[in-house]
Amino acid sequence: MKYLKSKYQYHRIVIVFTALILVSCFEQHEKVTNKPTLKDYTIGEKWEWKYKGESSEGEIRSEGVDVKEIVYLNGELGMTHDKDTILVADIVKPNKSNTPRFKWPLEVGKKWKYETDFTSAVGVKGKFSQDAEVVSYKEVTVEAGTFMAYTIEYKGSITNSKGLNLKTDDIWIYAPEIKNFIKLTQIQDGFLYNEELINYSNPNKK
Repeated sequence: MKYLKSKYQYHRIVIVFTALILVSCFEQHEKVTNKPTLKDYTIGEKWEWKYKGESSEGEIRSEGVDVKEIVYLNGELGMTHDKDTILVADIVKPNKSNTPRFKWPLEVGKKWKYETDFTSAVGVKGKFSQDAEVVSYKEVTVEAGTFMAYTIEYKGSITNSKGLNLKTDDIWIYAPEIKNFIKLTQIQDGFLYNEELINYSNPNKK
């Protein structure tokens, strides 16, 4: 009888453990997130990140705090950043690019090509070209708190008309709950840039 009871308890433990694994796998692989809509944003919603860029020799090239906030702009929602304000309606509108930074909806295992052209302040034309992949969806802790978040890896290069060909790898960690990234790491030859969310506030969530 004791043997049967012990065997029964063992099987219960195995079943519970298996269920926990299945739940974890579901959280990792079945979450699908669509692009935020206009109604998802709130007046007074605010994000603050600390950032730091340094060379491989330890030279600090940039350091500070970056802030974005949702405000009213001529009767519409706007997002402030430095001295600029962008309409939220423009942020959430569908991106028609075939090579976007984020390819919605997000889900683990999704892959795409990210490419964008740019022109530097001195008129040099260039291009970012990276292969992107959503590698996980799990809890991630930063200074602002703990969030369920996607980790998206970008691997590729930056080139320009002057012959530059620089390997550039990024890791973006995006939290659907706050509609923004909570951590960013960019690695280039001889340069490392980090950005981390240090505060998030929303008047509707006390």
